[in-house]
Amino acid sequence: MGGGGGIGLRHRHFVVVAAVSAVSVMGLAFAYPDGRQALFGVDLEIGVGERVALLGPNGAGKTTLALHLNGILAPGAGSVEICGMAVRKPNLREIRRRVGIVFQDPDDQLFLPTVWQDVAFGPANQGLVGEELDARVVEALAAVGLPEVADRVPHHLSFGQRRRVALATVLAMRPQVLVLDEPTSNLDPASRRELVEVLTSLDVTTLVVTHDLPFALQLCDRSVILSGGVIVADGPTSDLLADERLLAAHRLELPFGFSVK
Repeated sequence: MGGGGGIGLRHRHFVVVAAVSAVSVMGLAFAYPDGRQALFGVDLEIGVGERVALLGPNGAGKTTLALHLNGILAPGAGSVEICGMAVRKPNLREIRRRVGIVFQDPDDQLFLPTVWQDVAFGPANQGLVGEELDARVVEALAAVGLPEVADRVPHHLSFGQRRRVALATVLAMRPQVLVLDEPTSNLDPASRRELVEVLTSLDVTTLVVTHDLPFALQLCDRSVILSGGVIVADGPTSDLLADERLLAAHRLELPFGFSVK
């Protein structure tokens, strides 16, 4: 995954050695209808199989960037490609199969009477039926370590279990790119550990939007810092988190007593 020994710390970008990047963002700019400019010419390449953390203060544009990856938002300027396919209106059905977003609140993704129905919803809408659909649900729940909850009511599960079921609803689509928005928020330590174990076992390109810097270090070899709508640093997570001046300049803080050295 990721990695990047020898890459300079600031204002340097990884060279992705691949015929086609999993994610290619070029000159991306975006303003909301009220005129607030959220992104200013962002360039980002993520190689196939990389796990990358997207870090930055509140209001930096992290979620805005993430929502461009499957076409929820459309660029004001620039372009986005997923595995070589442009994120444009004619391609959105296929793009949304390729890019799975797990939102911060799992209840935004769980709305049916049983876990099985929630996990089956996406593949069923893609036309899967019968044994093939059953197998996809079993596969996704096994991937998140919750095969036993298929017949449960989602809202009767713990918060940590609901977050993993929300992840299963995305994995059931077999995405090529997985986007996680603040995946550790409101998790207790045991649930956080279980989520880390699940995510490290997955063989999928992953972008993690997070304020949890130890989580970024644990999961992602590479991190990108977005601040004020521009990328201000891109490099090995351990190097970025060891730079106290860089973190302070962009309102990022490690927990008290935590050291990356």
